[in-house]
Amino acid sequence: MTPFLLALSLSMSALSAPAAAQCLRGAYTSGKGDFVVVSTPAEGTGGKARYLFLDGRRGAVDDAGSPVRCAGEAVSVRGAEGREGTWPRLALRETRTTFSSDATTLAGVLIEPVAAAGASAPLVVMVHGSERRAAIGSVYAYAMAAQGIATFVYDKRGTGESEGEYTQNFELLADDAAAALAEGRRLAAGRVGRAGYYGGSQGGWVAPLAATRSAADFVAVGFGLVASPIEEDRDQMLGEAAEAGLDEAAVAAIGKLSKATARLVSSHFTSGFEDLERLRRELAGQPWLSKIHGEYSGDMLRMSDADLRRIGRARFDNLELIWDYDATAVLRRLKAPLLWVLAGEDREAPIAQTGAALKQLVAAGRPVEVYVFPDTDHGMMEFTTNPDGSRTITRVTDGYLRLLADWIKRDLHPPYGRGRKMD
Repeated sequence: MTPFLLALSLSMSALSAPAAAQCLRGAYTSGKGDFVVVSTPAEGTGGKARYLFLDGRRGAVDDAGSPVRCAGEAVSVRGAEGREGTWPRLALRETRTTFSSDATTLAGVLIEPVAAAGASAPLVVMVHGSERRAAIGSVYAYAMAAQGIATFVYDKRGTGESEGEYTQNFELLADDAAAALAEGRRLAAGRVGRAGYYGGSQGGWVAPLAATRSAADFVAVGFGLVASPIEEDRDQMLGEAAEAGLDEAAVAAIGKLSKATARLVSSHFTSGFEDLERLRRELAGQPWLSKIHGEYSGDMLRMSDADLRRIGRARFDNLELIWDYDATAVLRRLKAPLLWVLAGEDREAPIAQTGAALKQLVAAGRPVEVYVFPDTDHGMMEFTTNPDGSRTITRVTDGYLRLLADWIKRDLHPPYGRGRKMD
């Protein structure tokens, strides 16, 4: 066959071959209590369709070995024994909306499970973490809706379809979350009962604060902190020191570093440069410095004094973060029942201080329930540890998604994977 005819033949074959079925965003059910959520990337982003099972297995649909194949209004799911089954798309009602908060227009979507319609279904507002990506289309929102919960998800200001400037100002973000709860209640009026918040990571600062400003019936938090951003940075460094096996002198130096950088950020880079420069000279040449990062202190220490004075505020203090935020004071004002779920090996949000603060609230008789999932990192992610100490994320830990939904529905059915309730 000539090269021309071969090329023509290949082209005709490509034209006649069936196109891969398009993935449709949503939840798909086995009909036996299990489901898988499929998310689709925003048009033009070049991202991949991804899946998340109720038990936490996750990945990209088109990855080699993926157990999920899209088939229009259904997905084909390969079980552990190798047999494939067809899971139909779950009937969900989606209502898009815009609403106003502090003179800013935000975009949101209410996702309601049609089968769970009725005034007894709870409503949950999904509160952002620190991510800049859009929340609308989140696999977690569909995972909540697939478990019988009306779910309101919105794009944080300055992200996705929402207007405004991206910020990490907890006060402003709490206003937005409270406005989102009011909008979710308006859209679902007559079809839901209890209503409240779920916040992950930075949402653990925002959701409880929003609940003190609205008539919330509950607050659920995953892998958040009862500590300030300054304390988070310090605890991350101390965790890094422990993993590296550093001695008491190094730990003491890290304490000094935390105090020096705290003065800088809490003054918004108007004072504290001299203290950090003295410490920089004192620690010069220490072999352990490269192992210490924290959220920001390690980078500040490794910058020159001149560069920190020139660009420090623009780099580290440009998001209106409340550095000395008093999370404990907010929780003491909170009247709604609170669920707090901790990742046992969280490097980004170390749990020691948070666990102690929550235990004090429990001991004081506050309506607080705390669960811990062992061997999980930030995001409730299980992981494998690499030879260099870094971690490779594998999946969301089994039981986490069920715990959130069951607690919100006030219908607990333990056990939840390896999670345990803290006394």
